[in-house]
Amino acid sequence: MTESYRYDVEVLHLLVSPAHAYFGRAREGAADVPTTDADHVELVAGKGIVGDRFFGKAAHMDAAVTLLAVEALEAMAAELGAGPFDPLLTRRNVVLRGAQLAPLLGGEFAVESRGDVVRLKAGRPAHPCAWMDQMLAPGAHKAMRGRGGVRCQVISGGILHRGPAVLVSPVPLDPGQAGVPDLLRPSRLP
Repeated sequence: MTESYRYDVEVLHLLVSPAHAYFGRAREGAADVPTTDADHVELVAGKGIVGDRFFGKAAHMDAAVTLLAVEALEAMAAELGAGPFDPLLTRRNVVLRGAQLAPLLGGEFAVESRGDVVRLKAGRPAHPCAWMDQMLAPGAHKAMRGRGGVRCQVISGGILHRGPAVLVSPVPLDPGQAGVPDLLRPSRLP
C-alpha cells in the first residue's frame, strides 16, 4: 500500500455482537442480542473482530468488519426530519467521523490509533437492509443506499481504539463528502 494520504478521524463507536439482530428475522422482529460499544477491539488478519458474529466465518472473511461514516447518519436524519440516529442500530462495527469511505473500495488502507495500526481491504459497499426503516426511521433504508459504509477484510490485525485516529489511504479522500451518497445502480427494492 502506498501511504500517501493521511486524514485525522475519530473512532466514535466499536460495535461487537456475538449474534445477528436482524438477519433472517423478518417475522420475529429484531433479536435482543448482547451488543458492546467497546473502548477497543482486537482485529485478527483473515478473521475479523474477536467476539463478533462474523469472526472466522468463511462466508464473511472478505467482509468481516464494516465501517460507517457518522456523517451519513447525520445527513439521513436531516433529510428525513428525524431525530439523531443511534449509530449502533445500523450494526456497523466501526463508526468514524471525518472519513469519506467509498473511494477506498477495492483497495487497502490503514487506521492508526494510540500507536496501533490495523490494515484493512475495503471489498464492497455495506448495503443497508430493510430493517433500517424500523430501527432508524421510515425511509431510512432508501436514504442509506450509497452511504451504508464499506465491508472490509482484515489484512493485518491489531488493536483499534475509540478516540482520535488517522486513516491512511492510497487515494485522495474528501472528508466533507462523508455523508453524501455514492452513485449506485437503481435498486429493485422499494
